[in-house]
Amino acid sequence: MLKLPVLVPRRDPHRRGWLRGAPPPRWVRVLPVLLVAAVCVATLLSPDRLDIGFLLGAIPPLAVLSYGPIATALLGCVVVVLLSVPVFGLDHPGNTDLETVAFVAVLSVFLSFVRSRRDEQLDLERTVAEAAQRAVVPPLPERVGPVRCAGLYRAAQRGTLVGGDFFDVRQGPRGVRAVMGDVQGHGLAAVSTVAALLGSFREAVLDRPDLTAVADALDRRLVVDSAEVRHAELFATAVLLEFSGDARSVRLVTCGHPPPILLRDGTATEIEVAPWTPLGLGLCDGVPHQDGHIVPLLPGDVLFLASDGVTEARGPDGRFYPLLDRLPGLADRDPAVLSELVLADLLAHCGVVRDDVTMLVLTPCPSDGR
Repeated sequence: MLKLPVLVPRRDPHRRGWLRGAPPPRWVRVLPVLLVAAVCVATLLSPDRLDIGFLLGAIPPLAVLSYGPIATALLGCVVVVLLSVPVFGLDHPGNTDLETVAFVAVLSVFLSFVRSRRDEQLDLERTVAEAAQRAVVPPLPERVGPVRCAGLYRAAQRGTLVGGDFFDVRQGPRGVRAVMGDVQGHGLAAVSTVAALLGSFREAVLDRPDLTAVADALDRRLVVDSAEVRHAELFATAVLLEFSGDARSVRLVTCGHPPPILLRDGTATEIEVAPWTPLGLGLCDGVPHQDGHIVPLLPGDVLFLASDGVTEARGPDGRFYPLLDRLPGLADRDPAVLSELVLADLLAHCGVVRDDVTMLVLTPCPSDGR
C-alpha cells in the first residue's frame, strides 16, 4: 500500500523537474516576452543605433521550451515585425538578419509542434503507468479494524511510484494481518514480483488459517514464478504480522527481513524473532518452522517497520543511520506523522538515499479504548 506524504519545507527529491517532463517554471514562459521588451526599450532609449537585432533570433527557440506551435508562431511574427519597423533600426546593416530570423521562427514552429505531440504522448503514458502502479499498491487506509496504519513509500528509481519494496494491511476472518517486504531488484523490474506477492498475500489473508500458512503461500508464489521464467531466481524478504481480535497481542513471522521495532514508554526496542529463510527458496517444501512469535501489546504501544533502505542507509562519514537511537525522540508526536519525521531525519543524516525507503507504523487501538 502506498502513501506519499509531502514534506514541508523540504523539496521532494522525487518531484520531476521541468527538464524531465514537468511543466516549465514561470520564468521560462515569460523569458521570450521579457527579451522582446528589453530589446525594444533599449533601442528606443539609446541615443545611438544599437546592433542588438540578433538577440531577437533567440526568442522563437525560447518559445519552443514552453509554448505550443500557435504561440510560437505569434512570437515569431512579432520578431519579424520588429525587425521590419524602421524606427527600431534592428535590421541593420541589411536583410540577412531578417531572413535568418524568419527561417529560425519557421523552424521553431515545427519543433514546437513536434514537442507538443511528444509531450501529449508522454503525459498519456505517464498517466497510464501511474494508474497501473497505484492499482498494485493503492493508498493505505488510516485504520484497518482495531489497528491504525500509516505508511510511507519512496522508490529509489526516479519517476516511479513503485520499486522493490511493498507493504499491505488487510482485515480478514482471523483478524488484521500486515506484511512488509523487499523483493530482489529495484524499480520497474521488480513491479511484477511485488504485484504477485501482494496478490498472494491478499488472497491468503482471506483463507489461510494462520500466519505461517500465509508465509507459505508467498513463498510458493515465488517458487512457482521462478520455475515458469527461464533462469529466474526470484526471492524476497518479508515480515508478517497478525493482530489478535482485541489488538492486545501480535504474532510475528520474519523471513530474512529486519524485525519490527516496538515503541513503548519512550524507548525503542527491536523485537527478537527467530528468522526464517527468505521467500522463494522453497520454505514451504518440508522446512520445519514455528507458528510465529507472539508479543503482548500494551495501550500506547506502536510498532514501527522499516526496510533496509532505512536501516542500512549511510551518512557521508560511512556511519549507518541510527534508527533505534533516533526513534524515541521522533515518536513523541502523532504516530501518523512518524514515518514522515523519520524520512526527514534520514535525509538530513544521509543527504542522498539510493535505496527504496519504506516505513509502516501500526498502532493497536482497540474499540473499547482501553
